[in-house]
Amino acid sequence: HHVKMGIRKKTNKNPPVLSHEFIIQNHADIVSCVAMVFLLGLMFEVTSKVAVLFITVQYNVTISESVVNHFHHGLQDVATVFFYMLVSIIIHAIIQEYVLDKINRKMHFSKTKHSKFNESGQLSAFYLFSFGWGTNILMSENFLSNPVNLWEGYPHTLMPFQMKFFFICQMGYWLHALPELYFQKTKKEDIPRQLVYIALYLVHIAGAYILNLNRLALVLLVLHCFVELLFHVSRLVYFSNEKRQTGFTVWAVLFVLGRLLTLSLSVLTVGFGLANADQQVLDLAIGNFNVLFVRITVLATICVTQAFMMWKFINFQLRRWREQVQVQPVKPKKPQAPKTKSKKDKGEQNYIPEDSCRNPGSDTI
Repeated sequence: HHVKMGIRKKTNKNPPVLSHEFIIQNHADIVSCVAMVFLLGLMFEVTSKVAVLFITVQYNVTISESVVNHFHHGLQDVATVFFYMLVSIIIHAIIQEYVLDKINRKMHFSKTKHSKFNESGQLSAFYLFSFGWGTNILMSENFLSNPVNLWEGYPHTLMPFQMKFFFICQMGYWLHALPELYFQKTKKEDIPRQLVYIALYLVHIAGAYILNLNRLALVLLVLHCFVELLFHVSRLVYFSNEKRQTGFTVWAVLFVLGRLLTLSLSVLTVGFGLANADQQVLDLAIGNFNVLFVRITVLATICVTQAFMMWKFINFQLRRWREQVQVQPVKPKKPQAPKTKSKKDKGEQNYIPEDSCRNPGSDTI
């Protein structure tokens, strides 16, 4: 009987092979093995042609007078996006295990706080990387020197390597967020929210990439990543010290400015720049999508998304102000209450409750 009990304990620690728990515990190693198969494929002549589809950026175009190689998009990009989705899962697991889990063990967060901290930690790293890389491309390609660059010479079918790789990685990252919902054991009630913002990122990024609106998309993504980065860093600071909330105020101002800038640049590029362009024909061969129907669809999608974000943002701010009003009369009577309850029942006592400490911006692009 004692021996049986011992064996049972062991099986709990080592779940059966290919069970849900086994896959969740070892997902990084499994995905690393799959990625290694592609890398090993490069070493053999028979498989190298297929492996190259996944690992390297496709559709290279050499222009005689240009030293820099340029690329256009095509169906084979799906394979490359898939490979970099695997890479994103591996990097996600490394950040989780070697950075976030160590901090979590020191801070002793509650379960809800723990999941929010993980989400903000992962997204802070991603937005910082995206903002830095995107800004570097904007500077090197000199897109910001003149707004006319955003639409002049459309369709922008040819992209420098850095730019194409940036979009491949962006799509790979947001696709990796789907299996992460399973790997991170996301709560059922939180899945719809996450699915909405993952879908919106993918629709906007892939849409801009296919329609050759990559210059506008890059500028808007850099702007968006900066605002989102500020929110998630503010939330990490708030979790480490609940008195530090100035980051949220700065973020609120920049969030509204970000929405206005996004709408202004979109209307300027699509509604003005492309509307006055010479070539206004739907030509799939040269990648020209500059027709009225496409322009209206693009502007409508951007406007609806921005309106949705503002609506979420206003609800978020109203919830914060309501909490503030509720907290104020309580404070003189129970000055010690917030300290004793801050770990367990933060929702009733604090200025920004844990449940409402959710980014309306991260729900969308």
